[in-house]
Parts: sequence; structure tokens; C-alpha cells
Amino acid sequence: MAPVRKDALLSRREIEGQIAEGKHIIIYDNRVLKVDAFMQFHPGGEKPMKHMVGRDATDEINALHSREARQRMLSFQIGRIQGPWLNFLPPIQGGKFRPYSQEYCSSDEDSSSHENSRPPSPIFDTQDTTPGLRRRRKSSSTDTSVSVTPSGQEFEPKPFFLDARTQEEIVFDVAKYPSLDTENQENIKRKYRELDARIRDEGLYQCNYFSYFIEACRYTLFAALSYFFLRLGWYGVSGFFLGCFWHQLVFTAHDAGHMGITHHFHVDSVIGIIIADYLGGLSLGWWKRNHNVHHIVTNAPEHDPDIEHMPFFAISHRFLTNLRSTYYERIMYLDAAAKVLLKYQNYLYYPILLFGRFNLYRLSWEYLLLGQAPKKGPAWWHRWFEIAGQVFFWTWFGYGILYCTIPNWSGRLSFILISHMVTAPLHVQITLSHFAMSTADLGVHESFPQKMLRTTMDVDCPTWLDFFHGGLQFQAIHHLYPRIPRHNLRRTQKLVLDFCQDTGIPYAIFTFYDGNKEVISRLGDVAKQLRILEECRKSCAEHGVFSDHH
Repeated sequence: MAPVRKDALLSRREIEGQIAEGKHIIIYDNRVLKVDAFMQFHPGGEKPMKHMVGRDATDEINALHSREARQRMLSFQIGRIQGPWLNFLPPIQGGKFRPYSQEYCSSDEDSSSHENSRPPSPIFDTQDTTPGLRRRRKSSSTDTSVSVTPSGQEFEPKPFFLDARTQEEIVFDVAKYPSLDTENQENIKRKYRELDARIRDEGLYQCNYFSYFIEACRYTLFAALSYFFLRLGWYGVSGFFLGCFWHQLVFTAHDAGHMGITHHFHVDSVIGIIIADYLGGLSLGWWKRNHNVHHIVTNAPEHDPDIEHMPFFAISHRFLTNLRSTYYERIMYLDAAAKVLLKYQNYLYYPILLFGRFNLYRLSWEYLLLGQAPKKGPAWWHRWFEIAGQVFFWTWFGYGILYCTIPNWSGRLSFILISHMVTAPLHVQITLSHFAMSTADLGVHESFPQKMLRTTMDVDCPTWLDFFHGGLQFQAIHHLYPRIPRHNLRRTQKLVLDFCQDTGIPYAIFTFYDGNKEVISRLGDVAKQLRILEECRKSCAEHGVFSDHH
């Protein structure tokens, strides 16, 4: 495209029309990017980009990408915009867009801009902001508002108390967090970007490699102890130290997945794959595909795979409505298994997490064997490198240790169970940061920093315990600035606290004990709602009460 066309001003109505044609349009730094050609090459998969269609993705792109990657994105520029951009709801989230037609575009340009860009009214106008309510307004000839029911999901009436619960959560968040009006959210964005510049000036994006030397010494110690006790025939003790080895390694793999070590895509990817696949048997590529979506749509029940654990866990009452996952592209049914397990999920939380690593194996194999990894672009070869890593892992672990070294099945079973259960604190740590936080949808006009702080909490712990939490205790800060090396997150926390005080955004921080209490309380609350739902259905059946839809 000629430079003149790349700098041409595009109206909101023209951009809407292009999205209606199926094009993937993203706003970045007042530039209009058409990323269709790039989607198949994106190392993080297509889903994160689809959640940004029709939105200003400046903060999300800056947070998750290197300067070199951001420069490459500019080659997809097709125009510019003027002034603050008021977000559309992306098609993957149920957004509806009108085709662009010269015959009537001028007549409805003003009404389109006003109607589709107005700040959300999450309590009384549920169509723009609350997927849990799904009531629809009557459309008009100039109505450009978008539906939030994910495509492919049937309209399904729900018990009134579930709608009421959705409204209560939205009312609570609207009262607790800064106003969603454009001026206020733009001010939050400006201060967030100023804070990023200050963090860079203080060198907090620079990795402290000596910290990784200390980490490497700890990893070597755990691996050596595991091998030592394995040779002695103390298989349970050996499995314990192997589990400690895996538990600690994940933290560095997490850093590498975010390009937080060398900040070089291929170097950090190789480091991460060696740790995750070759030493741990887990796919780094699967984790990145999953985790990138999590960072974009944090705690959204329909979209965030990190909270979609049906039929085992439901952290929101909205999972009780046969919700459709846009990530897995299937309906998460409230089936017979879910109705049993969810009623006791607050009691089953820790026992289930003891076996969490086995589920990660399954997800890793699905990713690698079903061709979900990028086939083009800079990461095309990662899948084959990971498959080689899986062969290497199961050779040394499955054949070398379990089959050749441990002589009997009782020893093998104890070794497997203990080594895998020791990693359970990691799964608790990961879920702790989000399970107790808000899952309400406040609409498309909420700024990236406010949404991250509303859906994520930090864990307070003494400095000497940082090695145990591995930096994951600073999840709120990490979600704001994912590429900051984790050894610098404690220093960054002070700056983020000043930012929160300046903007009026609450900063959620709990002790590890209190955070666990919050999670168990949330799980118990949803279990209670399920029991109420079952009682309602039973009562309706007994008294012959049915809705008009039956």
C-alpha cells in the first residue's frame, strides 16, 4: 500500500464496514492495522488478536511485544484515526457490525459514532456489557450496538437469581473502581504509559543474570538430591526432590515464555522449551497459546482458558448456564458430572490440584499432536523442537527412571505420585491470583490497566520466601507489565502502588493464607448457587411451572 494511503484518515464507520466484511482491524497508537495476513504467522496464535478486533490494542501490544515485533506490525497499517478511539465489541465476543455503504454511511455516521461509542451502562443496558444477562434492546435503523452473546451460543433464559447475581457483581465493581467514562479511562491510560516510561528509566526491564545463577544452583541441588536418593533406592524421597526441581523450573520457563530473560524471541524460546519440554515434559508452545489469551481477556468466563475448568471448578455463577468457550470453541455444559463435582468444589479444590500436572501433559500432547502450533512464521520450527523434547523427556523419565531404575510397580507408583503432587503449590499459586477476583464484564471501554488490576491480585510474603512463589506472587504487577523480569517485580511494586493511589484503582493484595480463604469462599459460594439452582428446578418440576420457551 502506498505511503499516502497508509496515512489516510479512516472514519469509524469505514472501519466498522471493513470488520463487517470479515477483516481483522486493530487500532494501535492511532494507526489502523489490518492483520489478516499476519494472523497465521503470529507465534501466540490467532485468538489474542481476534479479541482485539475493533479495539484500541495499544497497551496490550506494548505490554506483550518487543520493540522489534511492534515495528513489524506497522507494515500492516492501512490508515490512521484522529482522537481517542471508542472500542467496538470484537466479533469473537459477539460483536455485530454493519456493512459500509456509500449510500447511507454519511447519513448515519454521527449516530453510529454516538451510539456505538457511548460509555457502557452495565446495569440498565445489559446488551453492551453483560454476557450473563443477554437481554436485548429493540433495534432501530441507526442502532450500531453489538450483541455480546458469543457466536454459536443459543439464547437461553436463566433463573432470575442468576441474572440478579450478575447485576450485583457489576454494581459492586462499578462502585468500587474508577468511572468508565472516556475522559477518566484515557487519563488512566496516560498515567499507565508514563509509569512504563519510568520503569524503563529505572532499568527494571533489564534482567539480573546473577539472580538466575542462584536459581541454577538451586535447580542443580534439587536434581542432584533426587538422583542421589534414587541411587539409594529411596524412591519416595527421590520423587519429592524431583517434584521440587520441576516446581522451581516452571518459574524460569514462565519468564522465558514472556521473553523476560534475554528479550530475544528465539533465545528465550529455546531456553523455555528446554526447561518445559526436555526437563519437565510440558509444552511451552501450548502454555504460550493459552497464556496469551489469558493476558488479554483475564477472568472472562466465556474467553479466558485459565478459569475454564468445567466440570471440576466454576468460579462464577455464569458457568452454571452452559456457557460457550470461545477459546476451546465448545459449550461447557453443566452436565451430570459437573452437577456433582461443583457442589463440593470447595472441598475438592486441593485434592484435584494434587493431580494438576497430569492434565498439563494431556493439554501439551493435544497441542503438539493436533497441529495447534504455528505452522508458519518465526515459530514454525518450535513444534518439532518441542516434539523432540517430549521424546527426550519420556526417554529419561519414563524409560530411564521408571522402567530401568525402579525395579517394582509399588516404587514406580510412589515415585510418580509424590513427584507430581509436590508441584501442587504451583497450581495453587496460579489459581490463587485470579479465582477470587472479579469475573464481571464492565464493557469494552474499560482500560487495560484497570481491568488487569480488577481481575488479578498479589500475594504478600516476606522477601526470603520469594523463591518459593517464584515471582508469581506479583501477578497484578506482572499482568500490567508481563515482560519485566520477575526478580525486579518487588521493586516495581512500589511504583505500581503509587500509580494505584494516583488513579484511584484498588490494589488487591492478600497473604497466602488469606488468599486461599478467599478462593475457597468463592468456590463455596458458587457451589451454594448451584444447590439453589437445583432446588429451583426441582420445585418447578414438582409444581408444573415451566417457562414460555418449553
